[in-house]
Parts: sequence; C-alpha cells; structure tokens
Amino acid sequence: MTRHTVAPKGQGGRGAFRRIGDAVRAARPGDLVVVAPGSYPEAVVLDRSVTLAADGAPGSVTLAAPPGGGPALTVTGRDCAVRGLTVRGAAAGEAAVSVTPGGGLVLEDCVVLDGRVEARGAEDEPPPLDGDLTESTESTERTDSGTDGTSEVNAGVTALLLRRCRLEGAGLAGLRLAGAVRAQLDDTGIHAVEGTGVVLSGAARLVAVRLRLDGTTGSGVRLRGRARLRLTDSVLHRAGRAGLLLEDGSEATAEEVRIDAPGSAGVHLTGAARAELTDVRIRQPAASGLVVAGRAALTAHGCVVTGAGANGLLVTDGAEALLTDCRIDRSAFSAVHLSGTATGRLTDCLVREGAEHGVHVTEAARAELADCALGGLGMTGVAVLDKAAATITGCRIDGAASGLVVGSAAGTRVEHTAVSATAETGVRIAEGGAATLTGIRITGAGAAGVVVDAGADVTVTGGSVEDCAGSGIVVWTGAEPSFTDVRIHRPAKNGVFLAPGSGGTFTSLDVTGAGFPALHVGASAEPVFRQCRIRDCAEALGEDAGAAPVLEDCTADGTPLVRPRPDTAPAALPAPSSPGASAAPSAAASSEDSEAVEEHLDDLLAELEELVGLDRVKHDVGSLVQLMRTVRRREEAGLPAPPLSRHLVFAGNAGTGKTTVARLYGRLLKALGLLRRGHLVEVDRTALVGEYVGHTGPKTTAAFTRALGGVLFIDEAYALAPPGGGNDFGLEAVTTLVKLMEDHRDDIVVIAAGYPEEMTRFVNSNPGLSSRFGRTLVFEDYAAPELVSIFEHQAREHRYELTPTAREALTGLFERLPRDEGFGNGRTARQTFQEMTERQAQRVAELGAPTQAELMSLEIQDLP
Repeated sequence: MTRHTVAPKGQGGRGAFRRIGDAVRAARPGDLVVVAPGSYPEAVVLDRSVTLAADGAPGSVTLAAPPGGGPALTVTGRDCAVRGLTVRGAAAGEAAVSVTPGGGLVLEDCVVLDGRVEARGAEDEPPPLDGDLTESTESTERTDSGTDGTSEVNAGVTALLLRRCRLEGAGLAGLRLAGAVRAQLDDTGIHAVEGTGVVLSGAARLVAVRLRLDGTTGSGVRLRGRARLRLTDSVLHRAGRAGLLLEDGSEATAEEVRIDAPGSAGVHLTGAARAELTDVRIRQPAASGLVVAGRAALTAHGCVVTGAGANGLLVTDGAEALLTDCRIDRSAFSAVHLSGTATGRLTDCLVREGAEHGVHVTEAARAELADCALGGLGMTGVAVLDKAAATITGCRIDGAASGLVVGSAAGTRVEHTAVSATAETGVRIAEGGAATLTGIRITGAGAAGVVVDAGADVTVTGGSVEDCAGSGIVVWTGAEPSFTDVRIHRPAKNGVFLAPGSGGTFTSLDVTGAGFPALHVGASAEPVFRQCRIRDCAEALGEDAGAAPVLEDCTADGTPLVRPRPDTAPAALPAPSSPGASAAPSAAASSEDSEAVEEHLDDLLAELEELVGLDRVKHDVGSLVQLMRTVRRREEAGLPAPPLSRHLVFAGNAGTGKTTVARLYGRLLKALGLLRRGHLVEVDRTALVGEYVGHTGPKTTAAFTRALGGVLFIDEAYALAPPGGGNDFGLEAVTTLVKLMEDHRDDIVVIAAGYPEEMTRFVNSNPGLSSRFGRTLVFEDYAAPELVSIFEHQAREHRYELTPTAREALTGLFERLPRDEGFGNGRTARQTFQEMTERQAQRVAELGAPTQAELMSLEIQDLP
C-alpha cells in the first residue's frame, strides 16, 4: 500500500498533491490518500479502491463541491473508504456524496453537510444476493479485512457503510438508497432535513444500528418497492410526517426504537408492506400511533403508544395487525379502530385513559382480544358495530362509559371477561346485534348490567351481574334473549326488567338483594323463567297488566314462586325511568305509535306548566308557541310566513331539564302542524364525529336523517368546536349540520345544548351557526325547594312519602350542597331519592314486620 499526501500550497513537503482528485488519480487500488487540514473546493471521483483519510482530527478537512459541479464525492469503484472528512454539498437538494451502481464506500467519522448521501444500484437485484435482510448486509460489515471496505461477494451490488457519521442540512432526503443497494448505518445521526430522513426504494437493503434522526419535514424513514430495513436501538425524533413509512411490498423489522412526536403516524404501513416491531416506543404522534392499511401486515411485541392525536392503532381496508404485550395510553380517538375487512389480534395488551372507545370494530372488520385490560375510557370499552365481529376472551374492562356494545349481527363471542365500574351500561347488545356471552362478570355498572335492545340475538351462559345502579338485565320490546346460570346480586332496581312485548328464556338465575321487584314483566311480555331463585329482594315479581310470564320451578326466599291472582295482584311499581340505556330505544315507544297519537296543544302547554321551576324557560317556550301559532295561521290564510328560525340553543348546567323541554317542544310543534312527527333524536359528539377522514359527513347525515320531521337534540354541542379548532373532525360535523339545516329548514328543529359559556363560544365558532341559532333559552339551576319538589315527584311515582321533619331536613341538605361541577340539579335530586330509599330499606329490614306506612315512609334518618 502506497501513501499519498494532499496539502495546501506551502505544506506537506516535496511530492505532496495540492488537490485530492490529483492524488486519487495517481493512486493504485489499495493505496491510502492522507489529506492535511484545510478546505478543498473540488468534486472528487473515487473510481478505484482508495482510502481517503484526514491527517488530523475528524472535521479538520473539508471537501466542498463547487457550485454546479455535481456531488463533492462520487464513488464508482469498489471497496472505497473515506475517514474523518467533512463533505459539503453544493445545494441542500442535491447529492453531496453519490455512490453509483456497483460502487462500494465506507464513510467513517465523517460529516456530510448541505446535501444528501445517495447510493444507487441496478434496478433488479442480482440473483446471488436474493436472500434475507441479514444475508444482504453481511458484506458491508466486513470493513477491516483486506480492502478495508466491502468484499467481492458484493459484485454487481452497490454497497455503503456509514459509521459514526453525521448528516445535516440536506433537502428532499438525508440518505437515499435506490435499487440493488446494501447499506449499514452504525452510530450515525441525520438532522435538519427539508424532506425525508432516509428513503429506500427498489431492492435496497439497510441495517441501521443506533441511528439518531431528528427534525425532518417529511417522514423519518420511508420504504418503497421491495426495500428492506432492520432498525435497532434507534431514535426517530420530530419527523414532520410519519416516523416510519412503509409502502408497496417493503418490509421492516424494528427493535428497541423510539419514535417521538412525529407529525402524523408513528408507524404507517400501506400497500402490501410488512413490519415486525419489538420494544418500539411511540410518543405523542400528531395522528395515529400505528396505521396499517391496504393489504399490509403488522406484528408488534412489547410496544407502547402514548398520547396519540388520533387512534393508538388504526387498521383499515384488508390489513392485519397482531399485537402482543403492547400498551396504548391516552389516545385522543379510539385506542384501537378496525374498519373495512381488517383483522386485529391483541393478546395480553393494555389500553388506558382513552378519550373514546378502547376497541372500535366497524364495517366488516374482525377483532380478537385475549387476556387484555382496558380502562379509563371516555366511551365504550369494546364497540362492535355494522357487520363487524369480535372474539373476546379473558379480558378486563374497567372504568369506561359502557363496557361492551355489540350492534352487529355477524356474531360476537365473549368468554370469561370482567366489566367493572362503568358509568353507564355494563354490556349492551344493540338493535340487530348478535352475541354469545360465557362466564362474563359485570360489577358496579352505573346503569343496567346487561341491556338487550329490540331485535338483538343474545345467549348468555354463566357469569354474574353485581352492584349495578340500574336493573341487572334489561330486555326491550321485541327482544327474546337466553340467559342461563347467571347470578344477579344487589341491583339498585330490578333483577330482570322486561319491557312490553319482550320475551326470552331465563334458566337457573339467582337474583338477590334487588331494590325493586326481582322480576318485572311488562305488558304483553311472555318470558319463561325456569328454576330461578330469588332471595332478599324488595318483591319477587312485578307485572304490568297483560303480562304473561311462565314460571317453572322458581322460588322466592325458599318458597315456590307463583303468579298472584289478577284480583289480588299488587300494583306493580312503575318501570324505572332509565332501567339501563341512556336513551330508551325505539322499541320501547316506537315513532309509529307516537305519530298515531294526536296531542292537543292546550294539554301540552299544561304539561309544560307542570314542570318544576323553569319559569323563565316556560315563558320563552310559551312565547315561541304563540309566535308559531301566528305563523301557522298566516300560512293557512295564504299569507307568506315571516322569516323565522325554529332552531334553539339551550344553555344551562347539567340536570336542569333541557332534554325534557326539548322533547316537549317537538310535540308542541307537531300539535301546531309545523313538524310531521315531533319525535326527539338525542345525539352528542360521538354520534356525529367519525374516526377517520371521510367518516364524519356520512355519520352526521345519518343522525340528521333520523331526526327529520322532529327534533335533533345535540347534547354538549360545544364539543363539536373545541377551543383552538385545528383539524378536529368536529368542525366537519358543524359544516355538514349547517348545510343540512339549510336544505331541510322546514322539516326539522335543531336544539344545541350545553353549559352557558361554552355554548356562546360554540355558536360564534361558525357564521352559519350564529345565523341559524338566533334564540337562546337559559335554564337556571334549581333552588332547594324546587329540588325537593322533584324529589317528591319521584317519591309519589314509587309510592314513598316524606315525613315533615324529613322534608325540612332535605331542604336544608339541598341548600348546603355546593353548586360546583359535581352538582347535577334534577339528577342530584333523583340520586338523593335513590340513596334514601336504599337507606330506608336497610332501616325497615330491621323492624321485623313493618306496616305499610313504615314501608312507605322516608324519615330524617334516611337522609344521606
């Protein structure tokens, strides 16, 4: 090996070259060219196996491309090496270092500025190297033997190794590998790229160990074509788009990788891409953490997605995702969303603190959950809708709004799963849904344990429903479920509540400690109860007129349970106002029935006056009715109607009767002939806003269409226009609503409801809203005497009576309650009534043989 020296004029002694290119041309294969410190403005071509090395500390030598002169360093020969140089490109969007097809380069302890490093290979990969990712990079790892670069096994393939290098200030891409290229990065950083950090296309292969990528305007790493990547112990920080993007038929493995704050998805797979992730941490992605679309497939082990701006995992089209021992925390949308014909399999995964659903399965997607835990969710733990299906085994759902909702007829199976501490229903099988539940345990539901809507097909075998605030099981009109070997313990209301016209088979049920009749059977309901056991309940059986339950070998407190004779049957307690679902399904009171009943305007106005409090609202509604009546009379007289917006804003705190008045307002307008049906459709943000681009418009339109001829009541409407706006899908829902309100202005009334200050911001967020919502009705908080009146109304409905001393103490209690965010107005009164009846039941149970008066009396000691 011959040593050649390059030095500025006056340095280096006799025989030193002044230009690097001159020394390279004089060198033979295997020679060493040593460059003295300084700046060398030239374009160097390495066309033979030569090593360039800085004669001094790394960075003391700068090779700078002259303007318009192409790359500073072009490599056409094999087994070339450059050590310790700073290479500066002529322009950020051009190559500073270029390795041409068949070339080979080792770049060690170098800095590349203001231009990318690129390596181009043949379009087709040579047959001898058609192996896996490990085999494809073996040659680039042989850097200290013989030629100090790549070996002859690389013949026909471009080879590149970067070790302890820094690439900074490039445009379009920091590193670009195209075609049959074998490359490896060790301890290399890529920074401040106006474009993508690393781009692989064609048959390129890259192994990157301890890659540090920071500050790209495009994706961090992008793979196209048949590219392959192995990424280990690396950090992708602040990518402007996806952290890792795979397209076409590319493949990647990533292990111990951190992806921080990408501008869109953390990892995004499309086409037929494949990726395997192990111990990958994705933090604060602006969009979804993991996106799998097209025919792509993702496998993830021990990965974590935290703070996703959209979904934690989004799987669409016909894609597939398999997650094991992964965690998804604090997603802004549903933590896991599956749509299209996608498949998602989660095993031993943890989903926590999401704003919406834990797992949302829609369209014709399939989900399999095994040994997973979901909790702290703003909406449903698992929702299976449209034509989707799910298999859920050994999972835990804790602290969601609802535990499980199934609205698909495709057949969902749930086995040995626990649902606890839900704000609303534990499990709901919605209209048209089909599910088989085995060994499910529901504890502490805020409403009913299990709700079966009209037309649902449900089989429940084994399990329990414990300590729910509503009824244990609620079956709505037209549903006929099958329940076997289910234990219902301490429901605040009925053990089993059957709405009029429902049925089903209930075998070997244990109902204990129910606050209302253990079994309540509505009119025309025909359930069959076999070998059921009832113990320690307020009453065993309650029937509405026309009910026809069949009792076979059932017992109540150890004695046979038989139906009472009609002439001695006690009056059944009224059906609970909300046995389970937050809004009664249409089967309980169909729109056809409501249309058949003609209500008189005076009767409806009298009903309005009977509402507790709300004097200001009553006056405003009365004035509106008189105005609408005049409008109607003008129309009947052939006179044009004055310009009038019927849409309203209801501004008030929780529990002030906004929904009740909205429902009555629709009936009033129907009685005036200004609405066809007058029914109420209640929605919130979740019913209007979609999960992904293109979903919100159809979803909002569907809800709006259901309300045609009546009232669309949007609760917490301000959530559609969050502070700051941005790209929130709620703004799309608002735009869609404004257009629909204009297109159907004579066939619907829209009422937007929420807290006063928030509603002012909502109406002002869109000019179309402010022009259509011209009137606001203010719902003031209830005073203590009004809360007592609401309480006494509940008591009369359920045949309780307040003693005078208890009434006085209750008034004082309501006066002392802090009017903060936890105060629920009418809801607080109803909750207090429930607490008092529970305390009264405990007290009366100790009396032995209480009288009817004692059973009905609420005393001062019953106050919470």
